[in-house]
Amino acid sequence: MRRRTVLIAGGLTAVIVGAVAGGVATSQAATVSPAAVVAPPSVSLAASPYQYPSTGGKDPVAVMKSTGVKAFTMAFILAKGGCTPSWDGSVTLPGTAQVNRVNAIRKNGGDVVISVGGASGSKLANACGKAADLAGAYQKVINAFKLRALDIDLEAGEVSQSMKVLQALKIIKKNNPSVQLIMTLGVNPNGLGGGEAKIPGQAASIGSPVDVWSIMPFDFCGGGTPNMTNLTKSASEGLHKQLKAALKESDTQIYARQGISSMNGHTDCAGENVTVQDFKNMLGYVQQHHLARFTFWELNRDGNLQYTKVIAQYKG
Repeated sequence: MRRRTVLIAGGLTAVIVGAVAGGVATSQAATVSPAAVVAPPSVSLAASPYQYPSTGGKDPVAVMKSTGVKAFTMAFILAKGGCTPSWDGSVTLPGTAQVNRVNAIRKNGGDVVISVGGASGSKLANACGKAADLAGAYQKVINAFKLRALDIDLEAGEVSQSMKVLQALKIIKKNNPSVQLIMTLGVNPNGLGGGEAKIPGQAASIGSPVDVWSIMPFDFCGGGTPNMTNLTKSASEGLHKQLKAALKESDTQIYARQGISSMNGHTDCAGENVTVQDFKNMLGYVQQHHLARFTFWELNRDGNLQYTKVIAQYKG
């Protein structure tokens, strides 16, 4: 997911100065050894808004209680000192603050997806020389948090490493068959373009290790005041055709492997604004087609939680 200045959807800057996760202080400066990671409950991960940084901003437990959302996507895992996964390229896994946050969410009946990558920073796929090394880095993240799902947000300079990423995911899927593997990709109004367009075919050629293909239908920068509902649906239908051609599955099967990772409020493009009504329209679309994932960037931007309340209605 694009790493941006975290703005409240109404346009005001949100200053993130610390965090409390379920009543537990989560300072990044904490030096106390992490607590044991709580086992995840069996809860739907279909609606899981991104939160960046992985600690700070809104208290996820308070968000759960006020919106009904049950899962969050914690961002981002980057490389530190070579092929070593870390929080934002600086905090060694698992991280005291991050463990406290995950435990607070799980103790209150929720769960997390962890996202690897993003728009900037040192990417694991670039830092890890071989697919096996990259798989080892992914496995460390899964093990550290007993994950049921891992999101690979493939952007910027990492798209060129797509085959290495897919080969690593194939290893992960073999060793962790129950872990859902999500690939999140940038998109144009007609589907995947550029280097991203070849990725479904690459996946098919090695046995399709990706479980969910999620798109980021925003930052189109086409000028004017675009209809973000229509553009999102168009991009999703474009992806649908591409996946169907590559994976040779039925419409129902393909939709069940698709996801939408939108953005709440104003995007990085002048005039481009994803409204709460757009989210309500998207909810109807994902419910109609039973998509695997409906989420957005980013929780701390959602000042009054109106966007979160919409996606919380989706159960998959």
